[in-house]
Amino acid sequence: MPKLNVNIDHVATVRQARGTTEPDPVLAGYLAELAGAHGIVVHLREDRRHIQDRDLYILKETVKTKLNMEMAATNEMVRIATDVMPDMVTLVPEKREELTTEGGLDVIGNKKTVSKAVDKLKDSGLFVSLFIDPDEKQIIASKDIGADMVEIHTGTYAEATSESKIEKELRKIENSVSVALDQDLRVAAGHGLDYNNIEPIVWIEEIEELNIGHSIISRAVIVGIEEAVSEMLILCD
Repeated sequence: MPKLNVNIDHVATVRQARGTTEPDPVLAGYLAELAGAHGIVVHLREDRRHIQDRDLYILKETVKTKLNMEMAATNEMVRIATDVMPDMVTLVPEKREELTTEGGLDVIGNKKTVSKAVDKLKDSGLFVSLFIDPDEKQIIASKDIGADMVEIHTGTYAEATSESKIEKELRKIENSVSVALDQDLRVAAGHGLDYNNIEPIVWIEEIEELNIGHSIISRAVIVGIEEAVSEMLILCD
């Protein structure tokens, strides 16, 4: 059974829509853990559109399982990460005009910048993961610059509508997991996974962590966060 890490960014999205103090993502993280989540994920974006610095610092003190900070490979984010010292960091691509993260990090095309960030983070004792597309060359490049883990981007699989496209994307993910293991990298997966498409991913036994946010928080609006997390945990088992 892969571990389920819950991304609580969009609890903060609702809060920021009104510029008020609720709903509080810190409380959401607490309730997700109570429901059995194995970790909490937050993305501190450069534009601070949802998670704020305050959230990250309080979550560091309150999360009892595992805190994964998603971040761009910038000097500002490296400075914050090495100050907060979450349990791990995941480097992700970031564009100001995007609604959410679009595709994996281009490690090959940005090798100097990403390598510099990885070195600084690891020198501070942080565990570093890279969010990448299911691409063999990107996986090998991730290993070359010293990453501890790769998170395979499952968005293309999640958006596929035809059986042939779904099967094609699953095979790419499975192959990428195999390549990562051959490189002695640990493997996570995430993006676009929901209650309807998660099962084939769960069957890839070598994936040790799933990072899921939007579908769980959307479900939580209807049934509450503890029930939403519990339902996803059942599907992960």
